[in-house]
Amino acid sequence: MEQVSSTGRPVQITVTDGYELRGFKGDTPVTFIRAEFNQAVLGDSAKITVSSEGTAKYNFTSSFEFNPEGGITLDDLAHKPVFLTMTEVLPKEKKQKDEKTLIVGQAVVDLLPLVEGESSFETMVPLHPVLGSPLEPLQPGIKQCSLEVKVSVAEPLLTTAQILGGNLLKVTLEAAYSVPESFIPIGPLQNYMVSLQVPSAGEKDYTIFFKNGTLKLGGEREPVPRPKKWPIANILAPGANNIPDAFIVGGPYEEEDGELNHPEDREFRNQSESIKKRITWDLESRCYLDPPAVVSFQKRIADCRLWPVEITRVPLVTAPKGKTAKFDKMDDENSLSFHGVAYVNMVPLLYPGVKRIRGAFHVHPYIDSIVYEKTKCLFSVFRDTGHNLIPNNKIGGVNSPLSKPVISKNLKEEKIQASSIKSQSSDTPLETESSLNHNPEGQQYVEAGTYIVLEIQLDKALVPKRMPEELARRVKEMIPPRPPLTRRTGGAQKAVSDYHMQIKSISRVILDEYHRMFGKQVAKLDSDIDSETLEEQKCQLNYELNCSGKYFAFKEQLKRLVREPQNLEHWLDYGAFCLLTQDNTKAQECFRKALSLNQNHIHSLLLCGVLAVLLENYEQAEVFFEDATCLEPTNVVAWTLLGLYYEIQNNDIRMEMAFHEALKQLQARVTKQKSTGTLLEIPVEEGGKVTVESSLGICRMASGSSTGALKVDAPTGPTAPSSILDELLEEPSKLQLQLQEPVLSVQSQDPTISQRPSNQFAKEISTKREASKCQDSSIFLHPTPYGVSQTSTIFMETIRFLMKVNAVQYVHRVLAHELLCPQGGPSCEYYLVLAQTHLLKKDFAKAEECLQQAAQMDYLNPNVWGLKGHLYFLSGNHAEAKACYERTVSFVVDASEMHFIFLRLGHIYLEDKEYEKAKKTYLQACKRSPSCLTWLGLGIACYRLEEITEAEDALSEANALNNNNAEVWAYLALVSLKAGRQLEAEQAYKYTKKLNLKDETLLAEIHMLQETVGFGNPSF
Repeated sequence: MEQVSSTGRPVQITVTDGYELRGFKGDTPVTFIRAEFNQAVLGDSAKITVSSEGTAKYNFTSSFEFNPEGGITLDDLAHKPVFLTMTEVLPKEKKQKDEKTLIVGQAVVDLLPLVEGESSFETMVPLHPVLGSPLEPLQPGIKQCSLEVKVSVAEPLLTTAQILGGNLLKVTLEAAYSVPESFIPIGPLQNYMVSLQVPSAGEKDYTIFFKNGTLKLGGEREPVPRPKKWPIANILAPGANNIPDAFIVGGPYEEEDGELNHPEDREFRNQSESIKKRITWDLESRCYLDPPAVVSFQKRIADCRLWPVEITRVPLVTAPKGKTAKFDKMDDENSLSFHGVAYVNMVPLLYPGVKRIRGAFHVHPYIDSIVYEKTKCLFSVFRDTGHNLIPNNKIGGVNSPLSKPVISKNLKEEKIQASSIKSQSSDTPLETESSLNHNPEGQQYVEAGTYIVLEIQLDKALVPKRMPEELARRVKEMIPPRPPLTRRTGGAQKAVSDYHMQIKSISRVILDEYHRMFGKQVAKLDSDIDSETLEEQKCQLNYELNCSGKYFAFKEQLKRLVREPQNLEHWLDYGAFCLLTQDNTKAQECFRKALSLNQNHIHSLLLCGVLAVLLENYEQAEVFFEDATCLEPTNVVAWTLLGLYYEIQNNDIRMEMAFHEALKQLQARVTKQKSTGTLLEIPVEEGGKVTVESSLGICRMASGSSTGALKVDAPTGPTAPSSILDELLEEPSKLQLQLQEPVLSVQSQDPTISQRPSNQFAKEISTKREASKCQDSSIFLHPTPYGVSQTSTIFMETIRFLMKVNAVQYVHRVLAHELLCPQGGPSCEYYLVLAQTHLLKKDFAKAEECLQQAAQMDYLNPNVWGLKGHLYFLSGNHAEAKACYERTVSFVVDASEMHFIFLRLGHIYLEDKEYEKAKKTYLQACKRSPSCLTWLGLGIACYRLEEITEAEDALSEANALNNNNAEVWAYLALVSLKAGRQLEAEQAYKYTKKLNLKDETLLAEIHMLQETVGFGNPSF
């Protein structure tokens, strides 16, 4: 071997001590250490006798010169280690002239710390035994033979600019699986090789070669974790081939970045990696990139997303004894066979924070025109560059500067034009193209389904990613958190004591009221009061408290005591309503208020981001979306919204990154659901899922909560309506919401009273109400309508979320993606969503066209018929609406908005005076999701059927849920007049007038009945 030159900066390697050493003969062998680097001998140590304890002090220093201008470079240091070979000097025998030596073991020193900017480091390296060595092989629990080594340079080899701007590239070639059947281990020996070009800033590209792959017949999987190996030949000790602390760990196919990572590929991957033939390398090659090379590397990825990774095999030619093997050029087609190429998508390395891609990549035949079209690469590393690869060499892998070939203009034109030469009369390529592109051996890769598994890793991400702490700080700057509640003097004990005293005081007053109303009855019946009587008394007491105004007084007393923090969900619901009325500025205020209450709330972050986009505050939008993905990296909707934002910014690479991550998380969720058996085609239960008010696009949680409509904190009291928004929603002339569920209601007067069932109907729904709970954010973000598998696309999931919060202005952009998505397309759900958006705009003709398309795709989908019913209802065709609603109700499975279907169907029955059907319909609605309007409809139906007691029970429930509904008070007045209760009739009539009842016909009916009975109007 040649000696290294003596110019440049010296790198010193000092072997100080050896431990647990043993020799072939005797307990105290004489040994020396030889240091080698870059196929050159650095020197031999003195011959040292090993002590009986197995230790030896070598204190041997050797060095080589680092010279980036033409000698040993940083790239050499990155991928070439120092070899320390321990040799035993055997005792001379009689008549023996020369000493005999035997190699005992070999150690490997990785010089990577020098490339990372360190000027010195110490390490304890294991001494790996050669075959037949007396050294113990590596085993857990056994002391390892080792050498203590120090490596140093006078000053760091990297400048500050190189440390900050440079990078280290690591490429690991694991294996090629499912190779052609013609690859057999017998016959002439073959050198299986793979190459990859790495761009540099100068005239030369670096080419990484992986050689001498091992052909295996299969039968079992490659073990994981397994060590990565040095791309170096002539390593004497088998264990020294392994790179310290570097392992191939594998991982789930779905988490890979390449191809063949979909659930449908799993079976093929399992078979290929267990029973089929494969070629294994397990080599890691490193390449140092200086700052200009990093820029060039990044630019190449942006210009050419796909990089060619070539694979081929050449025969190993054994040279005759005494002669040197000769292989002049690689363009000899007879020696270069099975020339294939894999196209590696390098774009993920331009994603923020991404440092590693690993995956499986299909191998295709190497055809010049196709390679150029995909990669803009004009030449083959193996064939066109004239790179001198000696077939019988044993180099495992080489990083070598590759001069860019001088390709004539004619050759360039020939290759560029080859793909465009077509027959003018057909799409069949002409003879010229066929001759250029003919590669039958490479086609065998396609037939066999061959793929290579490759890992490309950088020391630092090319595009830095903002840290979660920075994003949280930015959000905090934009939306300061809610200030803490004022500390109260007196301590917690006094506050609790005062609270209990007030509760006792109110309880005594309510008990006195109960005795006033039912004292004589209780004394007469003593302890024989049955449950029905108690329920009736409770109902009457509740009614009396509401009518007399005592209820409001009690509630105000408690409100002074209990200062509940503002409810985040109420602000979100209020913001969704503002989006409905296209008041984006007010919606933004609501969502930011919600976020100030909890700055880690994903739903609030996403909605703040959506509003920032709608209001063109793009920098803020990016912060909100990024923060959401950091806080909940598995959230599909968050990644999709981030991708849509990048699309608006024309940042294609980051858009691709976000959509890819969303798809990856969706696939992971589906895989988990399949493994747990929860992936089913099931209808949406009404409790806690999304329901859509089609007339306005109102989406709400149809939970069992008695205050299931959208809520905001608003002033309450007998003299004030809920808010102006209530008036808008309940006024038909303004928003055409005749008898619809009010979207906005005040917070429940008293949860212990307003949610307490107090009649025979309430008994039936009490269990249902208790079981229904508000859903958490994950369900809020992932509602699943009927007939849609949970394996839907990332865009449809986002559409559901946006429709839920009424962000219709955003929906059309996502619908376009759903239409073009390979997994999506014009599905039934797609047309249903499109129909809803047209209904919001009152474009009934287009909505009907979409519903016709949806019906053609899934005629038995109850959502289709439910939405058709809404279309006819809003356009005034109540007869057709009734037919559609009745068909929807008749299905075995429910539509996703049964609440509103029951409300509207019941309303139509009341119009048509089909009161029994109306009663049955509203009763079903009360069982599913009781609200003020469901009880009101039931009360009206019972009243018209002359079932006064049942009507009063239902109306009392409606009044408990919303005591600001004028129509409820109007029917309570009618019931009281029918029952002959003058005081209650007058009280109910007062609230009817105070709340400004709009239904003149109903008001006239009250006046007529008042005149008939002679009371009920205080003005008489």
